[in-house]
Amino acid sequence: MSATWATLRSFPLPVRLLVVNQLGVNIGFYMLLPYLAGYLADEVGLSAALIGLVLGVRNLSQQGMFLIGGSAADRLGARGVIIAGCALRTVGFAVFALGVSLPALLVASVLSGLAGALFNPAVRAYLAQAAPDRRSEAFALFNVFASAGALLGPLVGSALLLVDFTAAAWGAAAVFAALTVAQALVLPPQPVVRSGQTLGRDWRECLTDRRFLVFTLALSAMFALQNQLYLVLPVQAGHATGSPVAVAALFVASTVVTLAGQIPLTRWLSGRTARGTAITVGMAVMGGAFLLPLLPAGTGPVGLLPVLGAAVLLAVGVMIAQPFVLELVPGFAREGLTGTYFGLFYLVSGVVAATATTAVGRAMGDADGAGVPAGAWLLCAALGLASAAAVRLLHRRHRLGPRPVPVDAEAPA
Repeated sequence: MSATWATLRSFPLPVRLLVVNQLGVNIGFYMLLPYLAGYLADEVGLSAALIGLVLGVRNLSQQGMFLIGGSAADRLGARGVIIAGCALRTVGFAVFALGVSLPALLVASVLSGLAGALFNPAVRAYLAQAAPDRRSEAFALFNVFASAGALLGPLVGSALLLVDFTAAAWGAAAVFAALTVAQALVLPPQPVVRSGQTLGRDWRECLTDRRFLVFTLALSAMFALQNQLYLVLPVQAGHATGSPVAVAALFVASTVVTLAGQIPLTRWLSGRTARGTAITVGMAVMGGAFLLPLLPAGTGPVGLLPVLGAAVLLAVGVMIAQPFVLELVPGFAREGLTGTYFGLFYLVSGVVAATATTAVGRAMGDADGAGVPAGAWLLCAALGLASAAAVRLLHRRHRLGPRPVPVDAEAPA
């Protein structure tokens, strides 16, 4: 942890603020969202279909609007879009606290989803511009604080739920209100470099960048496998021990490993290996993690060891790959399109991850009685290993970066 704090202090104030901001974003988000479905069912009395509608609208309004959020950061400035996103989520979570009618819940879902679509690509574009020579370290810090927030958020939310759901919703809204004010007061604006063309041409340029699209598709598995910390791994942990404490142990172990190892590992890899090699290894480790639960195991605490090992290896794989993946994204974009490229990256990755997670869910079938079937573990492993192979191929063909500029194009006219 000392390396983490030393690294954080070595960055300028805007980077420090955005890294700590991500801690707050995840605390506020996970204070509320894990408990929303239960609240809608038990207290509001919605049917399963309407609960799916509310949650689906929130997810769609975020995933489907990432490209717009990224373009807004390019054209209006990342600072304003970050502040607007946090303010929108403040309003959205406040509406969850106030409204119990279906229209109010849908409005809250749209606002909270749109908020994420605004500030997610904008924050990453701002970081890429604020730390151009230390992007991998900046994104490594980002992962550390995001992981800590994802662990702390549910704990704070569960404490507030002892009062009621409204208290948790107001608490989450208060977190985002504080983040909005802090960024409005402290976060400095960055120069806005426009692309020099229309929004439609910006999107066309991004959508026809085959090198970037192949890169994005190859790395979509990273998000799909991260999602399994909320699907196959908890299901198997619960089956092995029959205790909810086992599920909590997965999150604690994953977070502790990330907090302790992310910064030293990223620094060590940065000076010793190519980015493509590091990402390849990271994706292979993530895929290999899902082979551990296939090993024979008993029941009780001993039965938890393979799935706990899988959670730790999954975290290690993310630690290896993610900072370098995010470091490479801005390299594909020319000036004025960094946010747009991040937006498309998260849009495509989100769609692919949702599709892959659906497939994993189908492979699980009814996993309550006998644990997660082998087919689901093998599918997850195949996703990671296929991604590693694809990245390795891109690396060998020198396609993990922008298209080289021809020598003639560099000469003055």
